[in-house]
Amino acid sequence: MDSLLPLLTACVFFVGSHFLLSHPLRRPLVGRMGEKGFLGLYSLVSFVGLGWMMWEFSRAPVGELYWAPTNAIWIVASILTLLAAILFAGSFQGNPALPNPDGDVIRTLAAKVPTGVFRVTRHPMMWGFALWGLAHILIAPRMDSFLFNGSFVFLALAGSYGQDRKKEASLGDAWAKWERQTSFLPRLSQLAKVEPRFLLIGVIFWLGATWAHNLFGNYGAGIYRWL
Repeated sequence: MDSLLPLLTACVFFVGSHFLLSHPLRRPLVGRMGEKGFLGLYSLVSFVGLGWMMWEFSRAPVGELYWAPTNAIWIVASILTLLAAILFAGSFQGNPALPNPDGDVIRTLAAKVPTGVFRVTRHPMMWGFALWGLAHILIAPRMDSFLFNGSFVFLALAGSYGQDRKKEASLGDAWAKWERQTSFLPRLSQLAKVEPRFLLIGVIFWLGATWAHNLFGNYGAGIYRWL
């Protein structure tokens, strides 16, 4: 475990800095720097933390597999990453959870009837990250993978829960209405109601991202494993 300590340290920094800046440190820093200044600092710390974690992951020792990644597991992982790509691709349009200095804009969006991937979950971007991380844990069940990918899963899901609590306090009825119209857990039955353009963008993004694994020597991700 000592050899994994640098990766563990980077993961703790990445996850911990997000929670500190999102909750206890947010209000005092916004008071001193303004909303836009805070968002700049938040982005910088996030970028540094992510880069550090990726660097340490690339240098971490590759341990033994805890289970064999069979074809069945690869199929499950491929479906999870496809769903993640669809949720992520559709999360940029009409998302009241995205950072925005104008609170009125957020209130207006939160008051609307959910459309697109928000029919599936009110946190499509975060669930995209979580499903992506879970899929990579399934096909790379090693300790270094648990630390790296598990950090994304934990941060996405715990962060989404914390975001709901924060939005409830700051937006009141607007966010409560949004919560009543949406679901925290993904409702896969609602995928059929997602606009075809979001499904298409997600599929294209998924095909491109899985193909790009070849550029880093990770051959055979997604459908390319069987082509």
